[in-house]
Amino acid sequence: MSNFSSAFNRLWSAAIASNFADGVLRVSIPLIAVKLTSAPISISAISALGMLPWLLFAIPIGGLADRINRRTFLAFSHGIRTLTAASVSLAIATHHLTIAWLFLAVAIFGTCEVIADTTAQTLIPKLLSKDELERGNSRLYLAESIVQDFIGGPTGGFLYGIAAGVPLFVSSAGYFIAAGLILLIPLQALHDVRAAGDVKKIHEPFFQSIKFGIRYLFNHKQMRHLVLMTTSIGFWFNFGSATIVLFILHTLHLNPAYFGLVAAAQGSGSIIASLTAARMSERFGRGRVMGFSMVIQCAFWIATAFMTNIWVFVLTGIVMTCLGTYWNILIMATYQELIPNHLYGRIHGTRRTLVWGMMPFGSLLGGYISTFGLRIPIFIGGLVGTIIALFNLNFLNRLTEFSGSVEHEIVEE
Repeated sequence: MSNFSSAFNRLWSAAIASNFADGVLRVSIPLIAVKLTSAPISISAISALGMLPWLLFAIPIGGLADRINRRTFLAFSHGIRTLTAASVSLAIATHHLTIAWLFLAVAIFGTCEVIADTTAQTLIPKLLSKDELERGNSRLYLAESIVQDFIGGPTGGFLYGIAAGVPLFVSSAGYFIAAGLILLIPLQALHDVRAAGDVKKIHEPFFQSIKFGIRYLFNHKQMRHLVLMTTSIGFWFNFGSATIVLFILHTLHLNPAYFGLVAAAQGSGSIIASLTAARMSERFGRGRVMGFSMVIQCAFWIATAFMTNIWVFVLTGIVMTCLGTYWNILIMATYQELIPNHLYGRIHGTRRTLVWGMMPFGSLLGGYISTFGLRIPIFIGGLVGTIIALFNLNFLNRLTEFSGSVEHEIVEE
């Protein structure tokens, strides 16, 4: 861990600043939305709009990330979020914020997240060696857990208690700092991202390069299977969680002031997973840990639908967050091994278009179903997700058989 490059450390530092801003927003935006409307469909629309940019823009943004200065692109996304958060804060302070304006801001935040996530992920495989990927991803998730869940989340709830617009102002400052740190990444580290033999491919027609990235993914059997599986589970996960804020506040009767603390408590699971993911993978095998994590996490969603006590909900959430973090760390390491770096943006964008692009539809459908009862979508989402995970256990157990090699099943012309 101490041998990580200075470029990665600066990327990590920027992630700390942006994760703090994300944590503040993640708690404050739902509370602001609930203040503007109590309609379940409108609340679920907030979640859907945050994910919709993955469906609309992930592929072209991935293509751009393979062609342009990645440092500038990443800093640009943080800059736009800086201005957006500041504008919402000003609208709240002047009593001009409407639910439509909040919808627009969430969509912008979501689009910038696509840029930031895709671009940062294209950098990691070149900033770290292959044997550092799991530890590097663990370090990023550890920073995310501590800063976003334990610092940003509770801070967002506390600041919301002072004034609704303050969390957005603080988030704006966090994104501004992140943009500055990204611009401190040495240019040489970015120049090294593309091998000399791949430079000529950057100048091919834009849509032709995107088409190749899509074809590459769908002709790679294991990646295709992994993407389709996570797409289906992600749909049902969002189906069940779209109105979770209403479930917590109205069914479990939590005081809104403590919403950030609940998120922070559940986030402790991410810390446990971030510290142990690499060792768990080495001991039991990456695929086995991923399969176990997915099945148990989905099963716990079924149990959540029957809960009546906030403390039981929090304890269960800690376990679920731990398992979800295992999955996220190990699946990213798998993709970073499987995908050639000069194609990473396009393939990452394509898979995220499917995986995250379907989530808004799950959120909207779950929001509609929740009008008949807030527990119903949680139970259905958990049940269907568990069934899908069980059917894919054998595939996940065999994941290590092909995670170390890339199948060049089609050739870029």
